[in-house]
Amino acid sequence: MFGFSRAQAIGFVVMMVVLIGAPFVVYPIFLMQVMCFAVFAMGANLLMGYTGLLSLGQAAYFGMGGYVAGYAVQTLHLTPEAAIALGGLTGAAIGVVFGWLAIRRQTIYFAMVTLALAQLVYFFAVQDTGFTGGENGIQNIPRGRLFGTIPLTHDLQIYWLVLTVFTIGFLFVHRVVHSPFGQVVKAIRENENRAISLGYKVEQYKWIIFVLAASLAGIAGAMKSLVMGIATLTDVGNATSGIVVLMVLIGGIGTIFGPLIGAAIIIAMQYYLASFSDWVTVIQGAIFIICVLAFRRGMIGELGARLRLSL
Repeated sequence: MFGFSRAQAIGFVVMMVVLIGAPFVVYPIFLMQVMCFAVFAMGANLLMGYTGLLSLGQAAYFGMGGYVAGYAVQTLHLTPEAAIALGGLTGAAIGVVFGWLAIRRQTIYFAMVTLALAQLVYFFAVQDTGFTGGENGIQNIPRGRLFGTIPLTHDLQIYWLVLTVFTIGFLFVHRVVHSPFGQVVKAIRENENRAISLGYKVEQYKWIIFVLAASLAGIAGAMKSLVMGIATLTDVGNATSGIVVLMVLIGGIGTIFGPLIGAAIIIAMQYYLASFSDWVTVIQGAIFIICVLAFRRGMIGELGARLRLSL
């Protein structure tokens, strides 16, 4: 149904078995953060891996999705599933505007435009004290009740919601990549001039992918704010945009499972290397250099190449 190859189907089953059993032996908050950032990285991977566009402003959609979801649950008293959907719509709405402005640029110019636009969102979040809370952010965000009836106060209760959204996002991205639309997008990445000569409206395809990536980032930000109970300036900062690019590159650009592996590695480093304080960033940089030199296709990319499998 979703166009899985045999290797991908086996990988998907293994992934689901691990994620279903993991919260009983691993800290659920850690796992939920991994899945939130994996959804975030899936969107960035759509842009980088399948369209060839490097965006340095993905944090704008991630952060605003978190702010909107937090505000919706805390102030408007919406249910968590509605807040997550609203976060995705927020990311998509901003992506429509920013994509229209950025998509006509190429290579480094595209990256710089996305970075500049993201800075506008960051300055808005800093200056606004009514909606975003300024430097204090939105704190003590309640998790609410699923469909207005099921409480999500316990970590295991909200874990299944996050896992469900992650799974839907994973299947959606896989379907997009392996659809006729996805094949055209790949063709644009490989040879844009040829795609234009064949009559494809290249900018429209890129714009759609840009909006889809922004929507996934908004959903990820919304889930993160509900799980952690806070939405802060860090979520819309340049560092967050850089982190998601790092996740994609380490996991494997242009692979289906790469974003999850990349997110798991980066989040695990933040958790288990926290005692090193500021050296965490230095260690992350060193690992990134090692990955670029030794695993140029990323972890999953190299594994797939050696096994001659599409992962």
